[in-house]
Amino acid sequence: MSDITAKMRATARELLEKGEVKYVIGWEKGTFWYQSTPVFVDKPEETDKLVWDEFCLNNLAVYLLDDRQGEGKIGLFVKGCDSRGVVRLIQDKQFPRERVYLIGIPCPGLKDVKEAAALGQGADVPLAEKCRYCDHKNPVMYDVLIGEGAPEAAAEVAATAAAGDRFAEVKEIEAMDPDERYAYWTAQYDRCIRCFACRNICPACNCRECIFDQTAVGWLSKEVTGAGNQFYGLVRAFHVAGRCIECGECERVCPMDIPMMKLNRKIIKDINELFGENEAGVDLEKLPPLGLYSPDDPEEFM
Repeated sequence: MSDITAKMRATARELLEKGEVKYVIGWEKGTFWYQSTPVFVDKPEETDKLVWDEFCLNNLAVYLLDDRQGEGKIGLFVKGCDSRGVVRLIQDKQFPRERVYLIGIPCPGLKDVKEAAALGQGADVPLAEKCRYCDHKNPVMYDVLIGEGAPEAAAEVAATAAAGDRFAEVKEIEAMDPDERYAYWTAQYDRCIRCFACRNICPACNCRECIFDQTAVGWLSKEVTGAGNQFYGLVRAFHVAGRCIECGECERVCPMDIPMMKLNRKIIKDINELFGENEAGVDLEKLPPLGLYSPDDPEEFM
């Protein structure tokens, strides 16, 4: 990955020196060897901070929202999931395509940070949960691609995806009776501390004003309760229905390890069964199934 890092730095330096972008968003090494965190670089001499390694997990697309009212072009490094996040923002009219310069990086699948911390340096660290079923190793949209398509290491990701059904855990919950399902999700959301990390990291949670920030209206009490947590979880899940890019960031950043991707994938599974196979954030011209009308839409519920 050192070759990719060198190309990242050279590309970012050239863009900044020519004034083609006002800053570049990428990754730098964090405090620990298993951390690679987002970094904003606005000076050519600072591009040596940029790195590409097996812990560059953060989806950088969401950081464009912090500059949606600004001017000038931003350079953004994108993996497959990051690029899908950018498609999401453009389709939702939250960020214009002409204001972002996308530097694509083929992704072989990244490593689980928590497992790395537990196992220690030099250990065989497994893939991150968010990477296990990814089938977009290459960015779906970019202005320039660093590297030549998905590297051979991506075979590990493909093999993992082929070996399992990404809806397997959803089917396990579907097999429960209603009381078991209610008990399961009640136990999960009773742990929620309402930190909103899942909302803040999600490219699809891009409303200019979130319903849950409207405290004066009273949609959601400031008091953290089981019922309030379930309301929050369900509203957020249905808000991203048909728009979730399955980047898994919500679940990755949750400090309470709530398996919210099971809920997201349940909705994705239902939408696929009702409207046909759909992958959000893959095609800029294809609108989400719940964002358009077709005479062929199912209407058995009517």
